[in-house]
Parts: sequence; C-alpha cells; structure tokens
Amino acid sequence: QLHLVESGGGLVQAGGSLRLSCVVSGRTFTGYTAAWFRQAPGKEREFVSAINPNGVVTQYADSVTGRFTISRDNVKDTVYLEMNNLNPEDTAVYYCAADVPPLDYVYDYWGQGTQVTVSS
Repeated sequence: QLHLVESGGGLVQAGGSLRLSCVVSGRTFTGYTAAWFRQAPGKEREFVSAINPNGVVTQYADSVTGRFTISRDNVKDTVYLEMNNLNPEDTAVYYCAADVPPLDYVYDYWGQGTQVTVSS
C-alpha cells in the first residue's frame, strides 16, 4: 500500500512556472509507475504525464508536451512535475497517482490533489 502527498500548487500568472512534488510512502520498494493527472472545474480528470519505475521512460499529454517535465528521485521517493509557460487552461487540481505491480496502467493509489491556478 502507498500513501501519496502532493505539494507545490498555487497561483501564478500566465507564462510563469511551478514545480509540483509528490512524496510517496509505504511499500515503495516494490516499484511503481508514477503519474500526474488534473481535473479542471466541470471537466473530467485527464492524464498529464507518467514516468516508469526507474525514471527512464516518460509520457506526456499533447497539451503539455514541451512545457512540462516529469521526474523522480527514488532515494527520496518523490515525483516532480516541472511546469513552465503556464496558461489559464492549465488551471486545475493536480493529482499524483501510482500504479503498483502488475504495472498495468491502472492507478491504484492517489493523492489528495494540489490546486494550480493560472491567471491571465
């Protein structure tokens, strides 16, 4: 079982940057794929980015490619999302999620979310 806690959200102007962090605790030694999702008001939750257990393979939604970077520090059990050139469409609650073995892209554990608001 894993426990995920996000931080780093806030209010930023368009064109600005934020760095989200997700601290993972629990049975982290089993290895897990980590991902970020977001949910804007009145919209479905959507995939943002994912990173495999050793940090070599990453995936991004088309809407954030080139602007966001996912990374992880397995010593600190922390996953990061560096967000640059933010725009108002990025406003959402951002959630960290983990997919534990079998690694089947079913995200078993979720954090509570952190709010990101981008003003125009």
